[in-house]
Amino acid sequence: MTAKLQAATLHHLPTAKTANETIRRNPGMPLDLGWLEAMRHVNRSALERRVQTMTKRRSIKADNQAAWLLKSIALMDLTTLSSDDTPDRVKRLCAKARNTLRGDLVAGLELEHQVHPAAICVYHPFVATAVKALDGSGIHVAAVSTAFPHGLAPLETRLVEVRASVADGADEIDIVIPRGLVFGARWQELYDEIAAFREACGEAHLKVILGTGDLVTLRNVMLASMVAMMAGADFIKTSTGKESVNATLPVGLVMVRAIREYFERTGLYIGFKPAGGISTAKSSLDWLVLMREELGRRWLEPDLFRFGASSLLTDIERQLEHHLTGRYSAGFRHAMA
Repeated sequence: MTAKLQAATLHHLPTAKTANETIRRNPGMPLDLGWLEAMRHVNRSALERRVQTMTKRRSIKADNQAAWLLKSIALMDLTTLSSDDTPDRVKRLCAKARNTLRGDLVAGLELEHQVHPAAICVYHPFVATAVKALDGSGIHVAAVSTAFPHGLAPLETRLVEVRASVADGADEIDIVIPRGLVFGARWQELYDEIAAFREACGEAHLKVILGTGDLVTLRNVMLASMVAMMAGADFIKTSTGKESVNATLPVGLVMVRAIREYFERTGLYIGFKPAGGISTAKSSLDWLVLMREELGRRWLEPDLFRFGASSLLTDIERQLEHHLTGRYSAGFRHAMA
């Protein structure tokens, strides 16, 4: 990395000291309906104004932008969740994760080592394939479980799937909630289900997908976020990527403020994962700005923030090549993620 780019990275992104700080896992807490009642009111117009001003007044250019985009890569859950996934496709994704940037980009940016995504995210049948392909890389394997994307299978069936993914080597489990429990304000039932998933995960980290595009109101998003954290979620996640509306900045702002509220009450760090529709380098920068402004620099590390991404990596590679050459390359010049 050039001296200038190195300086930009150190200035804008978390220091080694904060990055190495040990995060105590969220053990959960008893369901507090009084706390939920106190958080029922969400001001949509104020949230939207906050998002607009936040993204407009932050302009990240040149070396600073390249540094932030490299950070975006390190925060990705590189994902394939298609109905036609095959072991070969998963192996290709894992090979891309191991050798993320083309050699000429690594050399041109003077990076000391290759930049890797935080995790590979796959369906359960491909967990063992991914674990084998990533052995020794330090890249996590995340499995989507619990009848993804709808979450409507019987509870015991969903628990069996979680345990099977953990047994195959997944160290992160992305579960999806039945959205009907939120519509019916069945908070105890939702809490009990998530707590059961947390227990089934064992040492694997639990990411709870809310399916925010289906939840209709920001109030529902806020309350579902709080219940998930009370039940022991390590991360809360916006979307499956299959809804008609996926990750949006106003929804993200509601969720990170719920995380901040939980942190202030308990002292526990909860991670956040926006997923679905984040496909451009510019959008990744907007999310990084939101995290830094609302939660601070500690939440710009992979143990507390992830992007659910499939096509995002290609656009970031194109932007980094433009940074070096002044020209945008065709997408086919970058190996598909």
